[in-house]
Amino acid sequence: MALFKSGNPALSEKVFNRSIEWQQTDAMTEKGTLNKFGLMMILLFATAGLTWKAAADGVNVFPWIIGSAILGLVIAIVLAFKHTWAAFLAPIYALVEGVFVGGISAYYNYAFEKMAPGIVMQAVGLTFGVVIAMFALYRFGVIKATNKFKMVVITATAGIALFYALAMILRIFGIEMPLIHESTTMGIVFSLVVVAIAALNLILDFDMIEQGAKRGAPKYMEWYGAFGLLVTIVWLYLEILRLLSKFAARK
Repeated sequence: MALFKSGNPALSEKVFNRSIEWQQTDAMTEKGTLNKFGLMMILLFATAGLTWKAAADGVNVFPWIIGSAILGLVIAIVLAFKHTWAAFLAPIYALVEGVFVGGISAYYNYAFEKMAPGIVMQAVGLTFGVVIAMFALYRFGVIKATNKFKMVVITATAGIALFYALAMILRIFGIEMPLIHESTTMGIVFSLVVVAIAALNLILDFDMIEQGAKRGAPKYMEWYGAFGLLVTIVWLYLEILRLLSKFAARK
């Protein structure tokens, strides 16, 4: 069904359709997904806080950032094919992602300590503000996850992913892609667009979770839905942090 489309690769139509084939008596609910997402956020904040403290104490957390990024990617790939493992792997992903987020946040905090004090807390506040706003817009039907809307967001998300992948490959050869790190007007506009696309992905995620619950997906899909939502929110946070750093660099 066309209803089951999301720009988030963690929440795809095939995943939910496949899970429904293994229907269980205890079905997925929105409340259950929210509870599991809350637990995953607690885990993420815990390891992010520990990493932040380690960085403040002078520990070189750069290897932690690289290691957690790789491990997080591996877990995400595994879950894309083994969503029945979500109850076990999703909490681990939250812990690993917390290390990554904590390390990146510590780096930005140090790099922009004088230019933009409190940049990390601003990014956190804006991220949660955007999440709440997008949920309200979705819940009250202001923004509806129509097929056309989904197609546009999915296409834009895929384009951004390809652009970032190309940038990483070129960086290995010492070539920097424009816009991503530039604090120019075009660089800021680019980040604003990416933040907007990340925010719109939340609409698709909310719709996916709601449809999964309505269609009676099995209980373990609550963990998978929470995992997919966390992926989007972490992406949104990192993009907002990057955007704020660009504004700071222009001062």
